[in-house]
Amino acid sequence: MSGALSPSRIGAVPYLNAAPLTCGLGNRLIFAPPARLAQMLQADALDAALVSVTEVLLRDRYDILDGIAIASRGEVYSVLLAHQKPIEDATEIFCDPASLTSVNLLKVLLAERGLKPEFKALESYAAARDKEFVLLIGDPAIEFRRAAGPHAIFDLGAAWTGLTHLPFVYAVWALRRGGENRELRRELNRAAVSGREQREEIIRSRPEFDEAFRRDYFTRHIHYQLAEDEKRGIACFGGLLRKHGLGPVFEPVFAS
Repeated sequence: MSGALSPSRIGAVPYLNAAPLTCGLGNRLIFAPPARLAQMLQADALDAALVSVTEVLLRDRYDILDGIAIASRGEVYSVLLAHQKPIEDATEIFCDPASLTSVNLLKVLLAERGLKPEFKALESYAAARDKEFVLLIGDPAIEFRRAAGPHAIFDLGAAWTGLTHLPFVYAVWALRRGGENRELRRELNRAAVSGREQREEIIRSRPEFDEAFRRDYFTRHIHYQLAEDEKRGIACFGGLLRKHGLGPVFEPVFAS
């Protein structure tokens, strides 16, 4: 397979939280949910994708672009378990089929409490309101939470930081290992810099939700650095995946 890279082979999630990392990449992106992006990476249909960190921990075939991630320290707002009964009563949880990392994160958080319910695929977002326990991510999770229905909310970011005192990394730029990707790494780094510079414009102009919410979300709930604390968070997550039999887990390889 040729090592030549094309900007048209960059994948990203179609969620608000990815906007600061992708706004500088123009119309050359392929947008898909996290699970689909993982499938495309596995098939070598992409050279890089903004994917769930689980994808790179459970498959020894990608490098992580250093310095950039989608992460939170505390409440993330957009990754949640909505529940109508106490979490300890859960026997089955319906999960957003787009999710990879969040399912494993929830499994770890519950296993640390001695809980191992059955996880099932959510048949549709419209059905979420009817479920006693439902895991949602991204924009659908935000919409569900802002609708203020009868469910209580278990925020996975807040639960993780409460357990570990570390940030949680949800997504990273995964690079297909083995090809020459220096220019691609530069392009993704330039896009992240552009996103930081355009943050106010992103907050003002994006169509999702309202400006007050976008400002709160981008300034209080999520951040985009992948520094030492975030790497410790990844390592801790990998260790808990191993502890609870959710591996095999591979050591992440970072490419600057």
